[in-house]
Amino acid sequence: MHINFALICGSAVVGFFVGLTGMGGGALMTPMLVLLFNVKPASAISSDLVAALFMKPIGVAIHWKRQTVNKALVKHLSYGSVPGALLGAVTLHQLGGTKSTQTQLATILGVALLIGAVAMVARLLWPSRHAPSAQITLRPVLTILVGLVGGFMVGLTSVGAGSLILVLLTFLYPAIAADVLVGTDLAQALPLTAAATLGAFLFGHVSFGLTTGIIVGAVPAVFLGAHLSSRGMSTALRPYLAALAFISGCKYVGLPIAAVGAAAVVALALAVAISLRTLRTSRVPVTGEQPVASSK
Repeated sequence: MHINFALICGSAVVGFFVGLTGMGGGALMTPMLVLLFNVKPASAISSDLVAALFMKPIGVAIHWKRQTVNKALVKHLSYGSVPGALLGAVTLHQLGGTKSTQTQLATILGVALLIGAVAMVARLLWPSRHAPSAQITLRPVLTILVGLVGGFMVGLTSVGAGSLILVLLTFLYPAIAADVLVGTDLAQALPLTAAATLGAFLFGHVSFGLTTGIIVGAVPAVFLGAHLSSRGMSTALRPYLAALAFISGCKYVGLPIAAVGAAAVVALALAVAISLRTLRTSRVPVTGEQPVASSK
């Protein structure tokens, strides 16, 4: 089993940014594998999902220790995300491994990245507004639907857990504290990723050499990034990572090189503007878990 040293280094860079910003690895790791290492989209998605199962517990452990995980939300999200992830993995398998289906899958992945990038920007422009004592009323059906949609996208493309679900939760629960939002999303991503990983083993195209290289590089870097995340760097970096996801999405959907270049200029300029705006308006988040009151 050959392990590529360059792959380990690249995975370490992605893992560091995942731990630092809380973004899902699918928006960064899968594009890196496909665009830089010429891995087929189906194999990149499946191998990334398996590696994510080793990366997620680090961030969850840190948030669990800080009591910034809302258990009621995690439970209801999992009701939707676990079957959704398995359904996504089955759909990925049904698409097959021919050249035409790999092209179709790349297009689907590109659309998912574009949606994820827009979701990240929306969360940066319209962050949650909360009070320390805010009581959040659980919305069970909508929460399960959010988990179902996010889980399906993760099982199909490995993108969605750290971007799409996060922003949908922001709009569904605008009073939730930012640290609880991130901790809750990371915690619900554990059963989601476990289901997607099971689907990848049963129906996917897992390359164990590829997956091992990702794990060796990313896991220690995620740990380092997660410990540095409380020092204020993550807010400034997220717009640029969203821009990178957007540019990758443009490439995947088949835009000409000139159009991708123009999109890159616009995306990076917007990232600079959002980063400056966010830093000016940022404030220290309130730490601590918020209770969830069940709706009657």
